[in-house]
Amino acid sequence: MKKTLLTVIALVAGLTSVSAVDDNTVEVTYNGSSATISVASNIASYVTVSSGTSSHVKIVQSAAFAGVDATVDNEDGEIIYVLKGTSTDGEFYLDGSFKCTVELNGLTLTNPSGPAINIQNGKRIAVSAQKGTTNTLTDGANETYKGCYHCKGHTKFKGKGTLTVKGNSRHAIYSGEYIEVKNLTLNVTGAVKDGIHCQEYFLMESGTVTINSTGDDGLQVELDGLTSTGTTTGHEDEDSGNFYMTGGTLNITGYTGKAVKADGLISTTGGTRNFSASDMEAYSGIDGVTVDAAETIVSDLSGRRMGHSARPGIYVVRQGGKTVKKVVR
Repeated sequence: MKKTLLTVIALVAGLTSVSAVDDNTVEVTYNGSSATISVASNIASYVTVSSGTSSHVKIVQSAAFAGVDATVDNEDGEIIYVLKGTSTDGEFYLDGSFKCTVELNGLTLTNPSGPAINIQNGKRIAVSAQKGTTNTLTDGANETYKGCYHCKGHTKFKGKGTLTVKGNSRHAIYSGEYIEVKNLTLNVTGAVKDGIHCQEYFLMESGTVTINSTGDDGLQVELDGLTSTGTTTGHEDEDSGNFYMTGGTLNITGYTGKAVKADGLISTTGGTRNFSASDMEAYSGIDGVTVDAAETIVSDLSGRRMGHSARPGIYVVRQGGKTVKKVVR
């Protein structure tokens, strides 16, 4: 990838640095209570850093950015955020409206007051642990967010390195849309609630995921909306609440609820796991409330109106101004 002179962006006087970084790259190096943020000059106009040299790094990627200087290694020309170094009181906060990559390159990051990584970008976020690196994320007790790794959009975990996450507040890993895992060694060493929690769907293609010591489910998949799309071709625009495992190794132990719970279907067509089918729970097997005659409109997840004596499954119940999902077994 092409090298270019970088611009170090900080809102403090007297901070300057000139060296070479890859085009399209923002490099964040944590060092205790401070961090150095280096931005390649070809994307400097699209990136705003509001944290100065603080270890609580806050970056906003401009909505005007739509990809630049595509290369063989970065075919979409997206911005790559390289995170490395160590801080026991830091975070990485990112906002924006275009997909990007977060590259973990030997990062140990603890945020005692919130998520270690907090991504408010609703697009696709690729999280890549670089080959041969070990990366660790830990959060603090704070109920205002949903995960030590918290992502508003959808996350593709990949790379041939290792990522270890512990959730001391809620979930260890939370994604507001789908999660896919490929090649990565991903360890969840504890969570107050679920080890991994996502919406739309979960897909494990390869790699090794180990989840241990969770206060609720090992892994939970929810619908994002009120109507299921069912499985789509290539999972394009899919919102099914489905769990898919086509390869890799999934080990889940020490959970309070279920190893895997899904609002949709559970499909395991490949790979290996250390738990049985009885440790997994799809929508038709969830314990829950029944639908009673006082509730006015009952629909299935495809939007079809149902009678009040519904068969086992998840239903959308509309009563007055409220809409909720309810479960019948």
